Formats: sequence, structure tokens, C-alpha cells
Amino acid sequence: MNHMVDAPPRELDLGVHWRHGFASLGPAFYTELPALPLPDPYLVGLNEPLAQALGLDPALLAGDEGVRALTGSLAIAGTRPLASVYSGHQFGVWAGQLGDGRALLLGDLDSADGAQELQLKGSGRTPYSRMGDGRAVLRSSIREFLCSEAMQGLGIPTTRALSVTGADAPVRRETVETAAVVMRVSPSFVRFGHFEHFASRGQDEELRRLADYVIARHFPECRTSGRFGGNAYAALLETVSERTAALLARWQAVGFCHGVMNTDNMSILGLTIDYGPFQFLDAFDPNHVCNHSDETGRYAYNRQPNVAYWNLFALGQALLPLIGDEETALAALESYKAVFPRELESCLRAKLGLADAQEGDRTLIEGILQLLAKGSVDYTIFWRRLSQHVAGGPLEPVRDLFPDREAFDAWLLDYAPRLPADRRAAGLAMLRTNPKYVLRNHLAELAIARAKQKDFGGVAELLAVLQSPFDEHPAHEALAGFPPDWASRIEISCSS
Repeated sequence: MNHMVDAPPRELDLGVHWRHGFASLGPAFYTELPALPLPDPYLVGLNEPLAQALGLDPALLAGDEGVRALTGSLAIAGTRPLASVYSGHQFGVWAGQLGDGRALLLGDLDSADGAQELQLKGSGRTPYSRMGDGRAVLRSSIREFLCSEAMQGLGIPTTRALSVTGADAPVRRETVETAAVVMRVSPSFVRFGHFEHFASRGQDEELRRLADYVIARHFPECRTSGRFGGNAYAALLETVSERTAALLARWQAVGFCHGVMNTDNMSILGLTIDYGPFQFLDAFDPNHVCNHSDETGRYAYNRQPNVAYWNLFALGQALLPLIGDEETALAALESYKAVFPRELESCLRAKLGLADAQEGDRTLIEGILQLLAKGSVDYTIFWRRLSQHVAGGPLEPVRDLFPDREAFDAWLLDYAPRLPADRRAAGLAMLRTNPKYVLRNHLAELAIARAKQKDFGGVAELLAVLQSPFDEHPAHEALAGFPPDWASRIEISCSS
């Protein structure tokens, strides 16, 4: 008597329709290949609201087959896994061909926010892995999963994270760690480096095809704006410059350090992408370098705006064959120099509760930033306590943050008259602008330590709080406190 045993599925149908916009560019842009399976994967974290927005069933994703699919160990019906090729400047030096060395684009899905591409990160070697193993580790994958959703909660343009899965397969970095995979979500994963790749090789036809694809899919107004005499490619460069400027203003305003702003880590859509050695500032230090691998301090917090312009200049050089002349390209880049300071000042005025712009605001802003730096004041806690004070709370918790209280009192004499007549309304607006919760390095480290013991409660707790960082969350008050002394000794590097 034969007993029939159901064979394991060869692929999982998620019940959605996949499209393949990037794949339509042709094989010069990518290599198609399957993910490399990981044994016995387990779910570390799942972003259920994002799953629902993509039309995916969270219960299906959290099941055994869903977890295997999110890890790349089970094919997903309708997808076309591919690794894209790009090049780029790393730490200011031309690195030549790079590419998706451990990531696979599966395709794109409809969502309430438009088409979204899904990408596995950590899914194994590709032709662009160079000397790498194509894997990601649990530590860095949890950091990316949490921080991309933290940025979304803060209202800062970003790629998203649908899930993070783990496996006990060993991965060697500085020490032996375990493997993990993040399912990333974004309207596009095209980077400055994609354009640099084809420009550096004189492949003008492919360069034009890529630019036309990005314009048609994301910036169709570049075809009709009339800017630069109807030069759509100059209009593209200007649009990317303005979006990047707005992004950098928001990074600086919230105290976010990216850590590795290479041109291959810059999104053509002006999104925060590639969460590696990032950090939200604890004590305010404009010169802070969060990346232990950044020995020259190229990507220090206060250098980020200039580095972004440097990267845009590299993008402009890559687009020159399409734009036609240097003068037009430089004119398209000029918008960055106007948009960044305007956006940053607007962000900082909002943090101070100032409804309109007035003469002297810049002096007021520079004054408080200098005091924060001089006193090594906790950046996030200062802004939150100031908001609470303006909304009607006591002043002492704010003054207590400053070693030089007299200097703060002097600044306060200039600040108080600038507040609107309805101070409570201004304070409430500030509480919706200045977050109570950010993903500090020590919070991520604590969640990672628990996850290494197969306790994923810390990841879930942080995810829930960071998705609404302006709310009080009284049960999680400890997550908004000062960092412990050991937090200053955490070293975050490019290894992941």
C-alpha cells in the first residue's frame, strides 16, 4: 500500500500581480538568477501594515512557506529575481563596477502609494558580489528593518522594510555571525551609481534608456516643464538635486547620520537608502563620525550636506552626454544650494514652533545649535523637552540639560518673544515635529542581543514605537531616556 506524501511547493503564490518595470530595460542592466536558499529560516520581524498596503496577507507571510519565501528559500510565483549592475564613488574614490552583490529585485506591486519594488537583501552571491559572500547578518538586518521604518514614522523619505528573517547559517565578518535577509520595498532602487556605470563605459544608449525610464516612471513632468529649454535630462538633474536637498535638510534637522554616503548609496528619488553604519545623534556634536570605518571623517554629520552636493556633481557628470553641455548641468545643480538652506531653516523653525519666517531667525537657530554643541546636550531630548515647555510644561527640565544655564537663559530671552501668542498650540505643533523616540544605537543593540537568543520581542517593541515616534507610549518610557554610558563605546562599521 502506497502512502502519498505531499511534495513541498516549488513556489509560493502570494495572490498578487507582479510587474517587471526595471527588467524591461534589458540584460545590459542586470543578471537574472535565483536566490540561494538558507536552511530552516525563522521570522524575526514582520511589518504588517506595509504588507497590507502591498495587498499581501500577513498571516500567509508569517507561516512556514511565507517565511521561506521572504528568505529566498522558496520562489515566489510571478517574480523574476535579478541583480542590477552599477558603479560608483566610495569614500570619494572611483570604485568602478559594483552592483547588487547580495540583493535581488523580485519585481513591483501596486500599493496605495503607487508601484513598489520588492528586493531581497542578503539572498546570496551574484555576479556583482566581488569578493563577498552575498549574505547579510542578523545584526545589520535588524538595524535596517527598524531604521527604515523609523524614518518612515518620522516623515523622512526612505526605502521601507517588509520583513527580516534569520537562519543559523554562519556568516563570517569580524567574527562568525548568523545570516539574515531583509525584504526591502521602494518605488525604485535606482542609484546615482547606475548612471555612473553606463557613463563611465561610454554606453550612451543605455544611459539614455535608463534616464528615459526614470523620467517616464517617476518624473514625467521633466518632459513638459520647459526648464532648460525643454532639456528633460537637465530637468531630471535639477529635480533630483532638489529632492536630495530636501532629504538632507530632514536628516540634519532630526540629527541623523547616514555614515556611508557613497554615490552607489544615493537614491535617484531622494530616498534614504542602504542603512549601514547610521546613527541618530545622542549628545549634539556637529563633527560626529558614526562610521568606525570612516577614518578621515568624510561622512561626519556636519559634512553630509556638502557630500550630497559632491555626489550630485558626480551624477551631473554622468548625465553630461544627455544634457549636452557643462553650463546647463551646473545650472541644474544650482537648485541644491538654494533648496537645502531654505528647507533646513524651515525644519528648524518648525522645531522651534515658529509659524513664519522673520529676520533674525537664523541667528536664533545658530545660537541654540552652538549651545547644544558646547554643552554636549542630548539632541532628541532637548527638542522634546522644549516642546513640552512651550506647550505649558515647566522650564527646569530644559534648563537642566545645559551646563551653562546662564547662556541658555540669555538665548531664551531672544526666543520667547518670537513664539506665537497661542503658545500652547505652538507647543503641541512642536510635539508633532520633535520626536520622542528615535532608533538610538543602544536600543538597536539591546534588541539585537535578544534576537540572537531567539527572543524577538525587542524588535517588535521597537518597531511599534518607532512607527509612531511622536506619540507618548507611556508603557515604553524607558526607550525615550538618556543613553547609558556604554552607548558611547558602540562601534558601527561598514561590515554587514
